[in-house]
Formats: sequence, structure tokens, C-alpha cells
Amino acid sequence: MKILVPLKRVADPDNANKIKIPAGGATIDTTGLEWKPNPFDEYALEAALRLTENGATPKARGGEVIVVTFGPKETETTLRAALATGADRAIRVDAKDEELDGSIVAKALRAIVDKEKPDAVVMGKQAVDGDSNQIGQMLAQHLGWPQATFAATIEEEDGALLVGREVDGGVITLRVKLPALVTVDLRIVAPSSVYSKQTKRDFKYNDGVRFAALPAIMAAKKKPLAELKLSELVSDTSLKVQYSRFEAPPARKAGIKVKDVAELVTRLKNEAKVL
Repeated sequence: MKILVPLKRVADPDNANKIKIPAGGATIDTTGLEWKPNPFDEYALEAALRLTENGATPKARGGEVIVVTFGPKETETTLRAALATGADRAIRVDAKDEELDGSIVAKALRAIVDKEKPDAVVMGKQAVDGDSNQIGQMLAQHLGWPQATFAATIEEEDGALLVGREVDGGVITLRVKLPALVTVDLRIVAPSSVYSKQTKRDFKYNDGVRFAALPAIMAAKKKPLAELKLSELVSDTSLKVQYSRFEAPPARKAGIKVKDVAELVTRLKNEAKVL
């Protein structure tokens, strides 16, 4: 199986409170924040690796995983990390963040899919910076492929994927014929969430994503990494979504103590006006 996995780098979500908004609010200042792979994209890569291997003997790969990202030269660090983890090839589409929106990325990914002809696209359900949760659905529409979003489990079948989707109140199981698009949720990296046809169903993975050993990190430097121009993939690069201004939320007032329930109710009614 050949799988394409889109990746995005994001400012460290654990330090989002350090983001600054300069005077005027035209941009967001992320100076000093560490860039990391989007967590849901890391889960997607782990799922793709499991789908293309025998879990008991992961070095005996039964498919190919291609990772792709959009960004400047420095985003190649994210791709090299993915290659060290086990991806086979990487593609970087040269672009600046301010040149991209969901529609442009979806159209560019469609062009890459048309060229690479993967059996599946596996991607994170959303990026933790914009939280838009839209590119997977838009890409599936452009391709005319079946899709399964918010996947918690995936099992490879002959010509299809059996996907357990997280929905309100539980999990719904869908069978999507290949080629197909799947977006993954955080439970996709549980020990028994993803199985290829080669992996026995009693095999249990380690919980979470895998980490690259030093030899793999060194070997990743020699794996293929291609560069494409955004204009090669999308003819119309005009943005449909534009940010006019960023503004921090108002500072919250300090809490107060009340002596009894009666005072609490009075304050909620007269001051907070929530009763």
C-alpha cells in the first residue's frame, strides 16, 4: 500500500500562552517558540507506518509512506524527522504561511495525489494552531474519494479500509473502498488501533508514536526529499481566507470570595448577570 501523509509544523502548543500580538494586530509573533510537528499529523504518520508493515517485523515493509509539507526551507527539519521515524520519501512545497489557506493546500495536495497516485491519504483531523478541521474533507471532495474522518481504528482489508470513527456517543464503523482518505484522532495510536493485512490481530503495538533511533536519524539524511513550487501545483493562489486583525482576549478579573450561598446568588444575579 502506498500512503501519502501531509504534515504541518506548528508552534509548540504547550507554550501557546507565550504568543505575542504586536501593536496593530496585523500578525502573531511566535519569536522564541519551538516548532514541532502537529500532533495529529504525527498520529497519522504512525497509522500509515502500521498500515505498511508487519508489526512483528516492522523492518520488512509492505508498502511506501510519503510525507509532504508546505513551508520554507526550515520546514525540512520536520520532514527529516518523519523520514527518521520510518517514512520513505518526502516532498516540501515551497511556500510561506501567509500564502496559504485551507483551499489552496487542499488543491495543491490534489495535484500531488494526481502525480503520486497513492492508495490512501492519511492525515491528522486538524492542526492545533488554526483548528479548522477542513483540509481532509476538502481534499476528499476534490478527489471524489470516499472519506472517513476522526478515525480511532483502521484495519486493512482487500481493496478497502475498515475504519472506526469517533462520533458523539461512541464509535461508528465504516468500510471505505480504496483509494480513500482518512483523518485520524488521538486514539489511533493505541496498541490495537491499526492493523495491516500482514500484522496478526493479537499483536499489540507500544502505546503512542514511535521514536527514531540514532542510526535511523543518520539514515534519514540520505532519503529522497523533493522540492516543489506552489505555483507548479495550483494556478490560482489567491487567498479565500484572510486575517484582517488579531486581538488578545480581554484579561480576566481576579476571583473573589463570598461568605455564603446567599451572597453568591446575589453577585451572580446583579454583577455577573448570569441568573
